[in-house]
Amino acid sequence: MASRKPLSLRQEGIMDFIRKYLGENRFPPSIREIGKAVGISSTSVVNYNLRRLEERGYLSREKEVSRGLRLSANAPDLVPSGGVLRIPIAGPIAAGEPIDIGEGVFDEEDAIELTHDLLPQHDNVYALQVRGDSMIDAMVSDGDIVIMRQQHEARNGDMVAAWLTDRDETTLKYFFKEPDRIRLQPANPTMDPIYVDPAAVQIQGKVLMVLRRLS
Repeated sequence: MASRKPLSLRQEGIMDFIRKYLGENRFPPSIREIGKAVGISSTSVVNYNLRRLEERGYLSREKEVSRGLRLSANAPDLVPSGGVLRIPIAGPIAAGEPIDIGEGVFDEEDAIELTHDLLPQHDNVYALQVRGDSMIDAMVSDGDIVIMRQQHEARNGDMVAAWLTDRDETTLKYFFKEPDRIRLQPANPTMDPIYVDPAAVQIQGKVLMVLRRLS
């Protein structure tokens, strides 16, 4: 029997896009078209979510056909606006020294749930678990969960997940653009900022909300 557990935000977006695409084109989208529509750059992550939807009985796939997706008769409609959001926890994020969080295929069954009224703008969001105490003066402590919006630009003062490309590591800091460098500023007076060349940093997301860990 197919699971009736709520879909993750990514899975909702994939189902919505497939349904709309089929209605407009009368044939299913490709893997890359799905990824582009829902903001997933990795085809393996798209395939991961399609497998989960297939396991739930919401769609079927013809493995040898490039556009071999079919929606099942019991495929769910869109979740109503008052429903529950399942936000996947993509991994850890360092509020301290940068760490490698890796990319891609994480288990979307590991998720937190929020109501729509707590996060009305919920497109392209995900969660990260904080490691370290460099943002404690911003009320972000070790073990807390930060809700992120995936984006690649930031304004001065935004709290962001920044990927340091020369180290292949990611860190959670305040973002400041200076004349010839980027300053990633901790919110802890005992810690120094990280200065990087603008070409060596990529913004991966902006913090929308912090969920405190209860001791």
